Amino acid sequence: MKQPEVVTFGETMALMLPMGAKGIEHSPHLETSFGGAESNVAIGLARLGHQAGWFGRLGNDPLGRMILKKIRGEGVDVSRAVLSDDAPTGLMFREVISGKSSVYYYRQQSAASRMEPSHIDRDYIAQASILHVTGITPALSETCKQAIASAMATARQHGVKICFDPNLRLKLWNVDEARSVLLALAEEADYFLPGLDELKLLYRTEEFDEIISRLAQLRAVSIVKGGEDETYIVEQGEVRSVPYFKAEQVVDTVGAGDGFCAGFISGILREYSLDEAVRLGNLIGSLVVQAEGDWEGIPTWSQVEAILTNQKHIER
Repeated sequence: MKQPEVVTFGETMALMLPMGAKGIEHSPHLETSFGGAESNVAIGLARLGHQAGWFGRLGNDPLGRMILKKIRGEGVDVSRAVLSDDAPTGLMFREVISGKSSVYYYRQQSAASRMEPSHIDRDYIAQASILHVTGITPALSETCKQAIASAMATARQHGVKICFDPNLRLKLWNVDEARSVLLALAEEADYFLPGLDELKLLYRTEEFDEIISRLAQLRAVSIVKGGEDETYIVEQGEVRSVPYFKAEQVVDTVGAGDGFCAGFISGILREYSLDEAVRLGNLIGSLVVQAEGDWEGIPTWSQVEAILTNQKHIER
Protein backbone atom coordinates (compact mmCIF):
# COMPACT_ATOMS: atom_id res chain seq x y z
CA MET A 1 0.00 0.00 0.00
CA LYS A 2 1.19 3.51 -0.82
CA GLN A 3 1.95 5.94 1.99
CA PRO A 4 -1.31 7.51 3.23
CA GLU A 5 -2.28 11.00 2.12
CA VAL A 6 -4.32 11.32 5.31
CA VAL A 7 -3.45 9.85 8.69
CA THR A 8 -5.91 9.71 11.56
CA PHE A 9 -6.07 7.93 14.89
CA GLY A 10 -8.36 7.38 17.85
CA GLU A 11 -10.67 4.88 19.49
CA THR A 12 -12.78 2.58 17.36
CA MET A 13 -15.29 0.53 19.33
CA ALA A 14 -17.39 -2.53 18.73
CA LEU A 15 -21.02 -1.54 18.20
CA MET A 16 -24.09 -3.54 19.19
CA LEU A 17 -27.45 -2.63 17.65
CA PRO A 18 -30.88 -4.14 18.34
CA MET A 19 -32.51 -5.64 15.30
CA GLY A 20 -35.81 -3.88 14.78
CA ALA A 21 -37.36 -1.03 16.73
CA LYS A 22 -37.75 -2.68 20.16
CA GLY A 23 -34.72 -1.09 21.75
CA ILE A 24 -31.92 -2.88 23.55
CA GLU A 25 -33.93 -3.84 26.62
CA HIS A 26 -36.56 -5.76 24.68
CA SER A 27 -34.63 -7.01 21.66
CA PRO A 28 -33.67 -10.72 21.70
CA HIS A 29 -31.04 -10.20 19.00
CA LEU A 30 -28.19 -7.71 18.58
CA GLU A 31 -26.29 -6.96 15.39
CA THR A 32 -22.52 -6.50 15.65
CA SER A 33 -20.68 -3.71 13.87
CA PHE A 34 -18.14 -1.05 14.83
CA GLY A 35 -17.70 2.70 14.81
CA GLY A 36 -15.26 5.43 15.60
CA ALA A 37 -15.17 8.99 14.32
CA GLU A 38 -11.61 8.71 13.02
CA SER A 39 -11.90 5.29 11.39
CA ASN A 40 -15.22 6.37 9.85
CA VAL A 41 -13.38 9.24 8.16
CA ALA A 42 -10.55 6.95 7.03
CA ILE A 43 -13.02 4.50 5.49
CA GLY A 44 -14.82 7.38 3.79
CA LEU A 45 -11.58 8.68 2.28
CA ALA A 46 -10.62 5.21 1.04
CA ARG A 47 -14.02 4.81 -0.62
CA LEU A 48 -13.57 8.23 -2.24
CA GLY A 49 -10.34 7.09 -3.84
CA HIS A 50 -7.65 8.27 -1.43
CA GLN A 51 -4.87 6.56 0.51
CA ALA A 52 -5.86 6.78 4.17
CA GLY A 53 -4.25 5.40 7.30
CA TRP A 54 -5.85 4.82 10.69
CA PHE A 55 -4.15 3.67 13.85
CA GLY A 56 -5.22 3.08 17.42
CA ARG A 57 -5.14 0.42 20.09
CA LEU A 58 -7.66 -2.41 20.17
CA GLY A 59 -7.92 -5.35 22.51
CA ASN A 60 -6.45 -8.61 21.25
CA ASP A 61 -9.90 -10.12 21.49
CA PRO A 62 -12.57 -11.21 18.99
CA LEU A 63 -14.04 -7.72 18.75
CA GLY A 64 -10.67 -6.05 18.22
CA ARG A 65 -9.65 -8.54 15.57
CA MET A 66 -13.00 -8.13 13.81
CA ILE A 67 -12.62 -4.34 13.73
CA LEU A 68 -9.05 -4.46 12.43
CA LYS A 69 -9.95 -6.89 9.64
CA LYS A 70 -12.95 -4.84 8.52
CA ILE A 71 -11.11 -1.52 8.47
CA ARG A 72 -8.31 -3.16 6.50
CA GLY A 73 -10.91 -4.68 4.20
CA GLU A 74 -12.16 -1.19 3.37
CA GLY A 75 -8.75 -0.34 1.95
CA VAL A 76 -7.43 1.62 4.93
CA ASP A 77 -3.81 1.20 6.00
CA VAL A 78 -3.83 -0.20 9.54
CA SER A 79 -0.13 -1.08 9.69
CA ARG A 80 0.37 1.10 12.79
CA ALA A 81 -2.68 -0.20 14.67
CA VAL A 82 -2.01 -2.46 17.66
CA LEU A 83 -3.89 -5.37 19.21
CA SER A 84 -3.14 -5.11 22.91
CA ASP A 85 -3.04 -8.05 25.31
CA ASP A 86 -3.30 -5.73 28.32
CA ALA A 87 -6.76 -4.18 27.86
CA PRO A 88 -10.02 -4.89 26.00
CA THR A 89 -11.65 -3.34 22.97
CA GLY A 90 -14.17 -0.63 23.87
CA LEU A 91 -17.84 -1.42 23.38
CA MET A 92 -20.91 0.69 22.70
CA PHE A 93 -24.60 -0.05 22.34
CA ARG A 94 -26.91 2.15 20.31
CA GLU A 95 -30.68 2.24 20.00
CA VAL A 96 -33.29 4.47 18.41
CA ILE A 97 -36.57 4.83 20.29
CA SER A 98 -39.30 7.23 19.17
CA GLY A 99 -36.88 8.80 16.73
CA LYS A 100 -34.26 9.56 19.42
CA SER A 101 -30.86 7.89 19.28
CA SER A 102 -29.10 6.90 22.51
CA VAL A 103 -25.58 5.53 22.89
CA TYR A 104 -24.25 3.62 25.91
CA TYR A 105 -20.46 3.34 26.28
CA TYR A 106 -18.38 0.63 27.95
CA ARG A 107 -14.91 2.04 27.30
CA GLN A 108 -13.32 2.76 30.67
CA GLN A 109 -9.81 1.27 30.78
CA SER A 110 -10.13 0.18 27.15
CA ALA A 111 -6.99 -0.44 25.11
CA ALA A 112 -7.52 2.86 23.27
CA SER A 113 -7.77 4.84 26.50
CA ARG A 114 -4.21 3.72 27.33
CA MET A 115 -2.70 5.35 24.26
CA GLU A 116 0.26 7.58 25.09
CA PRO A 117 2.80 9.72 23.17
CA SER A 118 5.25 6.82 22.79
CA HIS A 119 2.62 5.01 20.69
CA ILE A 120 2.67 7.75 18.03
CA ASP A 121 4.73 6.92 14.94
CA ARG A 122 5.99 10.39 14.09
CA ASP A 123 7.54 9.37 10.77
CA TYR A 124 4.16 7.99 9.69
CA ILE A 125 2.49 11.32 10.40
CA ALA A 126 5.33 13.36 8.88
CA GLN A 127 4.89 11.86 5.41
CA ALA A 128 1.15 12.61 5.19
CA SER A 129 -0.53 15.62 3.61
CA ILE A 130 -3.21 15.90 6.32
CA LEU A 131 -3.52 14.73 9.93
CA HIS A 132 -7.17 14.40 10.98
CA VAL A 133 -7.94 14.31 14.71
CA THR A 134 -11.00 14.74 16.89
CA GLY A 135 -11.83 15.97 20.38
CA ILE A 136 -12.90 12.48 21.41
CA THR A 137 -9.32 11.28 21.87
CA PRO A 138 -8.23 13.80 24.55
CA ALA A 139 -11.42 13.03 26.49
CA LEU A 140 -10.41 9.40 26.98
CA SER A 141 -7.50 9.90 29.38
CA GLU A 142 -4.63 12.19 30.29
CA THR A 143 -2.20 10.08 28.27
CA CYS A 144 -4.51 10.27 25.24
CA LYS A 145 -4.55 14.04 25.64
CA GLN A 146 -0.76 14.00 25.57
CA ALA A 147 -0.76 11.71 22.54
CA ILE A 148 -2.92 14.02 20.44
CA ALA A 149 -0.77 17.01 21.42
CA SER A 150 2.32 15.07 20.33
CA ALA A 151 0.76 14.09 17.01
CA MET A 152 -0.31 17.66 16.25
CA ALA A 153 3.13 19.01 17.17
CA THR A 154 4.71 16.49 14.79
CA ALA A 155 2.36 17.54 12.00
CA ARG A 156 3.10 21.20 12.58
CA GLN A 157 6.86 20.55 12.60
CA HIS A 158 6.72 18.77 9.23
CA GLY A 159 4.25 21.03 7.43
CA VAL A 160 1.39 18.52 7.56
CA LYS A 161 -2.00 20.23 7.54
CA ILE A 162 -4.14 19.58 10.64
CA CYS A 163 -7.88 18.98 10.35
CA PHE A 164 -9.65 19.07 13.73
CA ASP A 165 -13.25 18.10 14.44
CA PRO A 166 -14.07 18.81 18.12
CA ASN A 167 -16.71 16.05 18.28
CA LEU A 168 -17.84 17.14 21.74
CA ARG A 169 -19.03 14.08 23.69
CA LEU A 170 -20.77 15.08 26.91
CA LYS A 171 -20.90 11.46 28.10
CA LEU A 172 -17.10 11.52 28.27
CA TRP A 173 -16.57 14.88 29.98
CA ASN A 174 -18.57 17.96 30.83
CA VAL A 175 -18.37 21.09 28.75
CA ASP A 176 -16.31 22.98 31.34
CA GLU A 177 -13.66 20.24 31.25
CA ALA A 178 -13.76 20.10 27.48
CA ARG A 179 -13.75 23.81 26.70
CA SER A 180 -10.14 24.74 27.41
CA VAL A 181 -8.79 21.55 25.83
CA LEU A 182 -10.81 21.72 22.62
CA LEU A 183 -10.32 25.45 22.07
CA ALA A 184 -6.57 25.05 22.56
CA LEU A 185 -6.50 22.30 19.94
CA ALA A 186 -8.54 24.48 17.57
CA GLU A 187 -5.80 27.08 17.76
CA GLU A 188 -3.34 24.55 16.32
CA ALA A 189 -5.54 23.49 13.40
CA ASP A 190 -5.48 24.50 9.76
CA TYR A 191 -9.06 23.32 9.25
CA PHE A 192 -11.49 23.52 12.19
CA LEU A 193 -14.75 21.60 11.63
CA PRO A 194 -17.14 22.24 14.56
CA GLY A 195 -20.90 22.01 14.69
CA LEU A 196 -22.84 25.18 15.43
CA ASP A 197 -24.37 23.65 18.57
CA GLU A 198 -20.87 22.71 19.79
CA LEU A 199 -19.67 26.28 19.31
CA LYS A 200 -22.59 27.65 21.32
CA LEU A 201 -21.42 25.50 24.24
CA LEU A 202 -17.71 26.09 23.81
CA TYR A 203 -18.02 29.87 23.39
CA ARG A 204 -20.87 30.20 25.91
CA THR A 205 -23.08 32.23 23.61
CA GLU A 206 -26.15 31.84 21.42
CA GLU A 207 -25.20 34.88 19.34
CA PHE A 208 -24.13 33.91 15.83
CA ASP A 209 -22.14 37.11 15.28
CA GLU A 210 -20.19 36.53 18.50
CA ILE A 211 -19.38 32.97 17.42
CA ILE A 212 -18.14 34.19 14.04
CA SER A 213 -16.05 36.86 15.75
CA ARG A 214 -14.38 34.23 17.93
CA LEU A 215 -13.71 31.96 14.96
CA ALA A 216 -12.18 34.85 13.04
CA GLN A 217 -9.43 35.02 15.66
CA LEU A 218 -8.20 31.53 14.77
CA ARG A 219 -5.50 30.85 12.21
CA ALA A 220 -7.65 28.02 10.87
CA VAL A 221 -10.28 28.10 8.19
CA SER A 222 -13.43 27.17 10.13
CA ILE A 223 -16.13 25.07 8.53
CA VAL A 224 -19.27 25.25 10.69
CA LYS A 225 -21.71 22.37 10.28
CA GLY A 226 -25.32 22.40 11.37
CA GLY A 227 -26.49 25.77 10.11
CA GLU A 228 -29.99 26.52 8.89
CA ASP A 229 -29.89 24.41 5.70
CA GLU A 230 -26.31 25.53 5.03
CA THR A 231 -22.71 25.06 6.12
CA TYR A 232 -20.69 28.16 6.96
CA ILE A 233 -17.12 28.93 5.91
CA VAL A 234 -15.22 31.42 8.08
CA GLU A 235 -12.03 32.50 6.35
CA GLN A 236 -9.88 35.51 7.23
CA GLY A 237 -12.72 37.13 9.14
CA GLU A 238 -15.28 36.71 6.35
CA VAL A 239 -18.24 34.31 6.43
CA ARG A 240 -20.08 32.70 3.54
CA SER A 241 -22.32 29.67 3.24
CA VAL A 242 -22.80 26.59 1.07
CA PRO A 243 -26.32 25.08 0.90
CA TYR A 244 -27.05 21.50 1.92
CA PHE A 245 -27.98 18.67 -0.38
CA LYS A 246 -31.48 17.64 0.65
CA ALA A 247 -31.74 14.02 1.78
CA GLU A 248 -34.63 12.10 0.23
CA GLN A 249 -35.17 10.34 3.54
CA VAL A 250 -33.40 10.38 6.91
CA VAL A 251 -32.76 6.88 8.24
CA ASP A 252 -29.89 7.34 10.71
CA THR A 253 -28.09 10.61 11.48
CA VAL A 254 -25.10 8.98 13.25
CA GLY A 255 -21.94 9.33 11.18
CA ALA A 256 -23.17 12.28 9.10
CA GLY A 257 -20.47 14.56 10.49
CA ASP A 258 -17.76 12.00 9.79
CA GLY A 259 -19.07 11.60 6.25
CA PHE A 260 -18.94 15.37 5.85
CA CYS A 261 -15.31 15.41 7.09
CA ALA A 262 -14.33 12.68 4.61
CA GLY A 263 -15.96 14.56 1.75
CA PHE A 264 -14.42 17.89 2.74
CA ILE A 265 -10.93 16.42 3.10
CA SER A 266 -11.36 14.65 -0.24
CA GLY A 267 -12.15 18.01 -1.81
CA ILE A 268 -9.04 19.55 -0.26
CA LEU A 269 -6.88 16.69 -1.57
CA ARG A 270 -8.39 17.15 -5.03
CA GLU A 271 -7.44 20.85 -4.80
CA TYR A 272 -11.04 22.01 -4.98
CA SER A 273 -11.90 25.48 -3.78
CA LEU A 274 -13.09 25.66 -0.18
CA ASP A 275 -16.67 26.14 -1.35
CA GLU A 276 -16.51 23.09 -3.59
CA ALA A 277 -14.85 21.01 -0.87
CA VAL A 278 -17.67 21.95 1.52
CA ARG A 279 -20.23 21.17 -1.18
CA LEU A 280 -18.71 17.70 -1.53
CA GLY A 281 -18.80 17.29 2.25
CA ASN A 282 -22.47 18.31 2.29
CA LEU A 283 -23.25 15.72 -0.37
CA ILE A 284 -21.50 12.89 1.47
CA GLY A 285 -23.23 13.85 4.73
CA SER A 286 -26.63 13.79 3.04
CA LEU A 287 -25.99 10.30 1.69
CA VAL A 288 -24.80 8.93 5.02
CA VAL A 289 -28.04 9.85 6.81
CA GLN A 290 -30.01 7.81 4.27
CA ALA A 291 -28.47 4.51 5.44
CA GLU A 292 -28.14 2.71 8.76
CA GLY A 293 -24.77 2.54 10.48
CA ASP A 294 -21.85 4.77 11.36
CA TRP A 295 -19.93 4.41 8.07
CA GLU A 296 -21.82 1.96 5.89
CA GLY A 297 -23.64 4.69 3.95
CA ILE A 298 -20.50 6.51 2.80
CA PRO A 299 -20.46 6.28 -1.03
CA THR A 300 -17.67 5.40 -3.42
CA TRP A 301 -16.25 8.05 -5.73
CA SER A 302 -18.04 6.49 -8.73
CA GLN A 303 -21.35 6.84 -6.87
CA VAL A 304 -20.56 10.48 -6.10
CA GLU A 305 -19.71 11.17 -9.74
CA ALA A 306 -22.98 9.59 -10.83
CA ILE A 307 -24.92 11.98 -8.58
CA LEU A 308 -22.93 15.07 -9.58
CA THR A 309 -23.36 14.32 -13.29
CA ASN A 310 -27.05 13.36 -12.93
CA GLN A 311 -26.55 9.86 -14.30
CA LYS A 312 -29.81 7.95 -14.44
CA HIS A 313 -30.02 4.94 -12.12
CA ILE A 314 -30.79 1.69 -13.95
CA GLU A 315 -32.60 -0.68 -11.60
CA ARG A 316 -32.24 -3.84 -13.68
